[in-house]
Amino acid sequence: MKKNHIYFILPTLLLMIAASCTDLEVDIKSQYTTFPDSEIAAEAKTADVYFAMRDPLARDYHHAQTLSSDEAMGVSLSGDYYDNGRYAHMSLHSWTPDDATIGYFEALTGGITKCNKAIIELGGEEVPVTAPVRAVRAYYLWVLMDSYGDVPILNRLLEEEEAIDRSPRAEVARYIESELLAVLDHLLTNVDASTYGKPTRYMAEALLAKLYLNWAVYTSADVASYTPDKSNEKLNEVVAMCDDIIASGHFDLSDPYLTKFYPENGPHIKDFIYAMPYDRESQQGMTYARFWTHRTGNKEFYGVDLPNSVGGNFAYIPEFTDKFSLEGDDRNEVILRGPLYVRDPATYKATSTPWMVNGEHVTLTREIALLDYATLDVGNDLKGRSQGYRSIKFYMDLKTTKSQSRSQSNDVPIFRYADVLLMKAEAILRGAAATKGDTPASLMNQIRSYVHAPQFTGTPTLNDLLDERAREFVDESWRRNDLIRFGRFEDDWGFKHVVNPNAKTQKFRRIFPIPTYVLNTNTNWSQNTGY
Repeated sequence: MKKNHIYFILPTLLLMIAASCTDLEVDIKSQYTTFPDSEIAAEAKTADVYFAMRDPLARDYHHAQTLSSDEAMGVSLSGDYYDNGRYAHMSLHSWTPDDATIGYFEALTGGITKCNKAIIELGGEEVPVTAPVRAVRAYYLWVLMDSYGDVPILNRLLEEEEAIDRSPRAEVARYIESELLAVLDHLLTNVDASTYGKPTRYMAEALLAKLYLNWAVYTSADVASYTPDKSNEKLNEVVAMCDDIIASGHFDLSDPYLTKFYPENGPHIKDFIYAMPYDRESQQGMTYARFWTHRTGNKEFYGVDLPNSVGGNFAYIPEFTDKFSLEGDDRNEVILRGPLYVRDPATYKATSTPWMVNGEHVTLTREIALLDYATLDVGNDLKGRSQGYRSIKFYMDLKTTKSQSRSQSNDVPIFRYADVLLMKAEAILRGAAATKGDTPASLMNQIRSYVHAPQFTGTPTLNDLLDERAREFVDESWRRNDLIRFGRFEDDWGFKHVVNPNAKTQKFRRIFPIPTYVLNTNTNWSQNTGY
């Protein structure tokens, strides 16, 4: 197998360390003669290693997972928000290595480098206090592997201009597994404000369950050769990880569906196993509502005038919204559709006051009619701005100021207890041994019960489960992952097969291309097949 090499330009912090030494051949570990002797000291050294996903999850990673799926499309408004195709290309499965949306590679490698430095400063991988750093490093590596396929296993600091081989995706998956299993018993098991947003035992187990559930995808010799009927040797391990999380008693579904995604959510949400904290003042960047809000919605719609304009260029794919039709299902309220009414800024609920623009009651249409297919242009008049249903799941933070530029205080869950239940249900459906009397139907019905949807009768099919995942995890960056595992990523939806008919057979798009800026620096690294 041909080996590729990658050269990483080290972060400024590491260069500063090198500059402080007169002998560049000195073992980097010898720079640290003392290690933290208290939890407080260790916490200080790891303060910035846990949040490398904050920027990607706030925008590009989230957009890449969502817009490439059957959830939503990124339209343009007569050129407004086309942005060199960064949204349309994802929706049409025509992305290229130059598209900004798939450019989050360096954010992850930078995060891994911070982890490696912290591990050295804490005394090395053998020291139990490094367990959470190793766990979050494994998560960053999982994001890279899931997104880009073959990636280097960056488990040490590199010398300047040092080459490192890319490892096959299956090898990366096995390394992630080994790391998580190695640290599992050293991770904290308390779940409270002190561990919120940080790796715990249950975060690692949820990541392992996700890794195992996709094991057949990740270990395929070629991503394009994967089929959903491929045997998965790790299904019983999925159940084992889920069972330990369930047995912990730390998590439940007691929080109402809509409110747990509202601004000011946080450690009190019992469904959140691992979440990324955001704050309009100190942890900025999360702006999901900006893209979903009607382009004119910064005036009056939320019951207050927002200090900044909004994008209004994300719209649900019509067929996807049809899944939100179960009688009484709280999740139906995630989708804004039809005539819009001014929202109450205190309760976030719709009032009886019609939302009027230029004397016209604004009405969102299910269907989307394009003026230009290649740019997904819907027009920039009221009719164009009102095409497509919208999400109100991560409700706009109405307390944001102009200087905070639409930053929201809605934390974003990465792993949820609801996902644990549905991962276990899927593993059993795919052949894992059932445990604790659970069945796919009983696990699905725990979800149905808390959202007040009708109970499922009989044995669900895998397609039933995929639809349940669509309803439960909409706008949470899981749909691309799910569709690939179910063999549905090349299905016909939206306008992608009208504009890009080759999308039906381009299975190489199950991984993204390596961004051009990475290849420009690492000229010995070949592009992923097909790009």
